[in-house]
Amino acid sequence: MSSILLNSNTQWVLVSTMILGIAAGIIGCLAYWKRQNLMSDALSHAALPGVVVAFLLFAEKNLLVLIVGAGISALVGAFLIQWITNASRISEDSAMGMILAVFYGFGIMLLTIANRSPGGNQSGLDSFIYGQAASMVKSDVITMLILALLVILVVLVGYKEWKIYLFDQEFAKGIGLSIKGMNAFYTIVLVTTIVIGIQAVGVILMAAMLIIPAVSARYWTQSFLVMILLSALFGGISGAVGTLISALGSGLPTGPFIVVVAASIFAFSLVFGKQKGLFINYIQYRLHQKRVRNGMQMKAEGAK
Repeated sequence: MSSILLNSNTQWVLVSTMILGIAAGIIGCLAYWKRQNLMSDALSHAALPGVVVAFLLFAEKNLLVLIVGAGISALVGAFLIQWITNASRISEDSAMGMILAVFYGFGIMLLTIANRSPGGNQSGLDSFIYGQAASMVKSDVITMLILALLVILVVLVGYKEWKIYLFDQEFAKGIGLSIKGMNAFYTIVLVTTIVIGIQAVGVILMAAMLIIPAVSARYWTQSFLVMILLSALFGGISGAVGTLISALGSGLPTGPFIVVVAASIFAFSLVFGKQKGLFINYIQYRLHQKRVRNGMQMKAEGAK
């Protein structure tokens, strides 16, 4: 175990997945309050065709190239969701489900073609489905770190604007904040977070990294700022601990372990969270019952 932890590549990967978890937790809060959790799932699946197309075009597994391909594919998916919603009677949820299924199916088809091409079996593209952080080299980690830190910085610097945009769009319009511009900016940071995490977590489970930490944080606070900080903390812990378990398991897929850790944090929050946690609700229910019984007893004694 100590030899694994002292390995420089393992340390780099641990740091990168922790930063990814922090970024995903922060952006997940924006998606939670926009009520677009399914959008993150749709766009993560929509990124897969772009990864494979980029590999087929450039015939090399360069993470930056694959990220650009994934980003373009995900943005096309986001545009199609918006276009389908505006140009038809199909609801946004239905449009997301359609894009998710079609793009993912197309991506799997392209992946099969890529794996049958010369050198395709050694490309490691399958790791983009379930995630395999251990397969990343130092240059991949640095690329991922830079983009994740950029996403975090964008949200922190524009915190006031994001808060106004999410909770009071009429006021945002009044002060000259462009809603269309913020929508586009939100889509860009969401797509960026998704595409930098698909190699570590995989396209199937990347949505969980955006959704679970934010939902877990909601059980502990009603403050938007505190929720962002808690979600970032939960995401960072999930990324680091999940990657460590994966590394100790001799190259097991990283994504499932990260999600399992995140789910464990959610289960704890669901039970013990001070905002509507099951345990707190139970205690409050019992105290309410006790007050009601005491009130009835006092009334009965007063009547005597």
